[in-house]
Amino acid sequence: MFVRSFTLRDFRSWDDVTIDLTPGSMVFVGPNGHGKTNLIESLGYLSTLSSHRVSSDAPMIRAGADRAFASASVVNLGRELTIDIELLEGKANKARMNRSPVRRPREILGVLHSVLFAPEDLSLVRGDPGDRRRYLDELLTTRRPRMASVRADYDKVLRQRSALLKTAGGALRRGSRSSDGASALATLDVWDGHLAAHGAHVLASRIGLVHELLPFIADSYASIAPESRPAAVRYRSSLGEALPPEFADPGRAPEADDVEVLEAAFLHQLNEMRQREIERGVCLVGPHRDDLELVLGDQPAKGFASHGESWSFALSLRLAAFALLRAEGTDPVLMLDDVFAELDRKRRSALAAVAADAEQVLITAAVAEDVPPELDARRWGVQAVQHDSARISTISAVDRVEGAEL
Repeated sequence: MFVRSFTLRDFRSWDDVTIDLTPGSMVFVGPNGHGKTNLIESLGYLSTLSSHRVSSDAPMIRAGADRAFASASVVNLGRELTIDIELLEGKANKARMNRSPVRRPREILGVLHSVLFAPEDLSLVRGDPGDRRRYLDELLTTRRPRMASVRADYDKVLRQRSALLKTAGGALRRGSRSSDGASALATLDVWDGHLAAHGAHVLASRIGLVHELLPFIADSYASIAPESRPAAVRYRSSLGEALPPEFADPGRAPEADDVEVLEAAFLHQLNEMRQREIERGVCLVGPHRDDLELVLGDQPAKGFASHGESWSFALSLRLAAFALLRAEGTDPVLMLDDVFAELDRKRRSALAAVAADAEQVLITAAVAEDVPPELDARRWGVQAVQHDSARISTISAVDRVEGAEL
């Protein structure tokens, strides 16, 4: 799989640009803050409908504009598809496939498979559980685009149930028996059923994904840090003791009735936690409370891993995702956002070895010397220029970055 070309309008620092690409490695070189990461971010957004830098869409719309546009032509096994998305200030985003509008932006998911490694990925090891949940969910959606719909349904039910819990909890704290509080309590059973049904699908998919990822993560980490302790991952569920013990084994392969078993366990735990949830006014059970536990030897990586081990684990998670997608028949586009400068020589070499064998690799770097010499890459120079009150990024192809005026 590779991106043949992509176009940006009013996306971050880019006014209006179209860039033609080829298979192989390409490096976008320029000073920090001049717009090269914005290029990678736009393709990552088209792949996952989310940014690796911000949690909302508004920052991706160029200052002074009311919308941003990103489009990419993607070639996969000889077939070319064009996807584009329009980010609208204060309105629902619009998307198209081959220039035809789609009902929901998530319908373009699955066209562009990508794996992005960036300095922010250190949070996969040191950050909150939400960073690790996002890692799993984005990979799930890349492999099975329908999971975006399942997750959206779960989030919708979660919001509704959380509102009911707050209403019921408020009534309890006031010592009143208001009609709103009574109504919330009466309908919680219905919403428990919806939450368990959707949540069981998310949970079963995540547990199955961890099972598939485990050998790739172990192998990737061993190749990057052979002198370190062995790496492993475990899925930690908020179902607690209600989760059947066999699901705690990451080596267990998924089975046909997993969703039904997990749904029953989900309902049991919701019933057990009902009073605590009402008292606190929040939903304490479900995939939104789960975590992917990263383990080195017999210790959790978070809090115990050194800086080098943390970088190695973060890199191994991304390389494992790349290897898993590749094993399914198509190389994803590998995007490396200014990471070579963060890595020592050994980790640079390990990452370069994977990149050299990928169908298409897009790399950003502040200086050309950060990119390992074994990567024979086409080079682009990126520079921002002042235009009125804003900085606008520009790009130009260069034969050699050394000595080029950027």
